[in-house]
Amino acid sequence: MELHFSTTLLKFKPPLSLFSPTTSLSLTSTTPLLLEPKKYFSNLLTLSYSRQFFLPQHPSHRNSTQFTAFASTVAVDSTKDRLPADVEVTETEEPNSRVRLSVEVPAVVCEDCYQSVIREFTKLTKIPGFRPGKVPEDVLINHVGRKNIQKAVVESILKRTLPHAMSSVTGRALNDSIRIITKFSVMEETYSSTKSLRYDLIVDVAPEVKWIPEVGYKNLKIVVEIDSDIDAQRASEQELKRRYKSLGLLRIVTDRGLQIGDVAVLDISATTIDQDESNVQKIPSAETKGFHFDTEDGDKVLPGFLDSIIGIRQGETMSFPLIFPESWRQENLRGVHAQFTVECKELFYRELPELNDSLAEKLLPGCTTLEQVKESLLQRCLEVEQTAKEQATDNAILDQLRKMIEVDIPQSLFEEQGRQLYGAQLLEMQAKMNLSKEQLASLSSPKAVNEYLESQKENIQSMIKQNLAVGDIFRRENLQFPTEELVKEVENSISEFKRHKQEYDEERIREQVQEVLEGAKVLEWLREHAEIQYKTR
Repeated sequence: MELHFSTTLLKFKPPLSLFSPTTSLSLTSTTPLLLEPKKYFSNLLTLSYSRQFFLPQHPSHRNSTQFTAFASTVAVDSTKDRLPADVEVTETEEPNSRVRLSVEVPAVVCEDCYQSVIREFTKLTKIPGFRPGKVPEDVLINHVGRKNIQKAVVESILKRTLPHAMSSVTGRALNDSIRIITKFSVMEETYSSTKSLRYDLIVDVAPEVKWIPEVGYKNLKIVVEIDSDIDAQRASEQELKRRYKSLGLLRIVTDRGLQIGDVAVLDISATTIDQDESNVQKIPSAETKGFHFDTEDGDKVLPGFLDSIIGIRQGETMSFPLIFPESWRQENLRGVHAQFTVECKELFYRELPELNDSLAEKLLPGCTTLEQVKESLLQRCLEVEQTAKEQATDNAILDQLRKMIEVDIPQSLFEEQGRQLYGAQLLEMQAKMNLSKEQLASLSSPKAVNEYLESQKENIQSMIKQNLAVGDIFRRENLQFPTEELVKEVENSISEFKRHKQEYDEERIREQVQEVLEGAKVLEWLREHAEIQYKTR
């Protein structure tokens, strides 16, 4: 898989451990350490196998079924691939939506493949003393080698019988999931001794979604928790304050210690607290140098941090204990007793102009009064608030759907979904950190990918279940969206690829766009039919 990366400058970020896990609403770019990630339809974009595998009606479960694939009823590429006899296939269902196919190829089919291979070798092989196509079989075998002939025959048998063996899972098999598990050497030995062939293959099939309770999605009762920070009035006031502060000048404090409203440049370090000094450990994510700390952002940092450094002067160092709360974002730090050491490198106060109509244009271009600025910011924040509320609602619905279905997730689907997520993570890392070729090679290694798949197993499975649930509802309720909408979105996506001069697969783009549009339609339908209650936390 070829990945295309972009590069950006690595900007300074505050220490990860210092900031609280609150969600902020802002109209401008903010350090991501202060924000919880938003999901919305990102999880509907990453499912990567074709919708065609959802369309067929799945047969009832069976432990082992034997059937015969008739040559006359199987579509093949050309008449030479038609078989002279039937191939017997035993189908056995296995865990994780996997099917084992045990294929018995009769001697008459193997002989037909043998004769076909001999004819091909006769046409292509030049032996002195014989005209092309007129080489006796025993001479040809001695020249080419019996072992090579045998290998070619086994390959021919596989190529010609696989379509027949796969006929029972047509429309259900997932792309690139077919794997022959019988060793080639074993097949050679079987053919050599019996002039017939037997082989086993496994294939992942589209998983069957089971709802608990049946069609429970029609009566959803959802409780959506909204962060108090996602409030348009509060957010607009904070945005106005931020813009107002940006118009001020920073002056050096010389005659006092830190107080609310100041900006301090701090060097911060922290260690765990333990009676046994040998067990004391550094907390790397809490360490930083030259951290610009605005005291008016005290509610965004570890509780007690701001209070502990009030009064600190330039050049002074303070040491104090703090406890990470149980609600802390980093699970490994929850409840940890830590000793912080803070050195104040520089200390500033703000010199602000009077807040009146004369600043309106500077606060928000196009405005002439302070009241216009407030109203415009409020309208923008109302739009953001509504979007955030819709996102929270959709996330709550998707989470509920995931809990209402039982499904055996195929391993190939899990791995493909996981690799796509990991690839997206690498792209994000590269954009933020400008990784070297050596770093990218290390992070892209099979070991790194497998470690990611294992560590994120639960998240990947949850995402797949959400997508499967959405796809199942779309079919059950016969939902539709305008064809012209699909065409328009595909054209827009293709134009973006062309604009960035990147290669693209039009069919894959169409599949992805269709999945997103289906997801949007399902969520719209669910919002209309669900009982939704909103709570502020």
